[in-house]
Amino acid sequence: MNKISVITVVYNNVSKIRETIESYLSQTWEDKEYIVIDGGSNDGTVDIIKEYADRIDYWVSEPDNGLYDALNKGVLKATGDWINVLNSGDVFCSPDSLKQAITCVNVKDADVIYGHSTERSDSQIISRMVNDNISLLDFMPIYRHGSSLVRADVHREFLFRTDKKKEYGFGLDWDMIYRMYRAKKRFVMADCYIQSYELEGLSNNPRQGMKINYKVSVQDGATLRKRFFYLKKLFMYGLHNSSIYKYLRAIGIELIPNSVCPHIHFWSIRKFILKRLGVKISEGSFIMRDNYILSLNRLVLGKNSHINRDCIIDARGGITIGENVSISFRANIMTGSHDMNSPQFYGRFLPIVINDYAWIGVGATILQGVTIGRGAVVASGAVVTKDVPPFAVVGGVPAKIIGSRNDKLEYKCEGFQPFT
Repeated sequence: MNKISVITVVYNNVSKIRETIESYLSQTWEDKEYIVIDGGSNDGTVDIIKEYADRIDYWVSEPDNGLYDALNKGVLKATGDWINVLNSGDVFCSPDSLKQAITCVNVKDADVIYGHSTERSDSQIISRMVNDNISLLDFMPIYRHGSSLVRADVHREFLFRTDKKKEYGFGLDWDMIYRMYRAKKRFVMADCYIQSYELEGLSNNPRQGMKINYKVSVQDGATLRKRFFYLKKLFMYGLHNSSIYKYLRAIGIELIPNSVCPHIHFWSIRKFILKRLGVKISEGSFIMRDNYILSLNRLVLGKNSHINRDCIIDARGGITIGENVSISFRANIMTGSHDMNSPQFYGRFLPIVINDYAWIGVGATILQGVTIGRGAVVASGAVVTKDVPPFAVVGGVPAKIIGSRNDKLEYKCEGFQPFT
């Protein structure tokens, strides 16, 4: 009932098509099919496709009228219950990406399942997290099209409108998403990473992208709210590219949280400031003074969780901390790193998830891309480089499982103390 049809459209991309095909084949979700639509490549791409012909459910190489015409062909050929688009050059974030997307939500409540992405450029890899505020689809796309699953019958109802190519250009995928939204189709966020894409095209041309986003969003009427939103985005883009922006940004994400807040002895005041600067702090949670936080707007702290003093909280890649989590003194949670083998020494920013009731010991280090399972314990001084299963106890460098924990946990981490 949840067969996934993955569609790859390609034209003259011999250097990257193999990686994309291999990424599909690595997926652990077994109920799937693969469709490759080639636009008549003459650079050797077809030869690579033929190597995998016995593992591709349907493929064709013939001239077409561009990307979206080819995608429509794939959608109409699909026999699955859900459709995913994996563009040539893009890859899934992990072998479990499709499995996680289809199993971490109630599919009966969804017409579109969308999740997080990672963005790759010559200098870095960074996570692009989405949220569940569906109302933002009034103004702009809130997720990467490839990081979604669309119910097949819905996608066939909302094909890409190739007759609008001159008007919307490479925004026809956003046009398709917007029309589904206006038709009140059900969008559900999957809290997982689905695809990794290359920074190119509209992704690397924000001003053009904003213009197309606006044109699509006003196809049924240019309201005052939509005009204001577009002008605000243009203003913020101009500000971000001004010489003064880096100083204004540094005041908000460096000076105030890391130099001013540590001298404020009242948590209620610190909490007010941190929330205004972007930290998502739930009821009952507490962050002590003298912590160093990077990219605080990408930090999410669940209910009744506690971060002790002298921790480094590097949220550049996104940190999600669940409920009743205890993070002990001098812990390091590091989403940022570098590829030491890259000639450009490019940065890598990948998310960390720490689930409910986890306990991170004194001086422990959690490295990028790691998920700490529910109720897991990281011993003092451990360096965690891989996912930790629920209720496991890990220790050492690198951390390994050294025990297990009672799975019947009901406490609250109520660590608040005045003036701390």
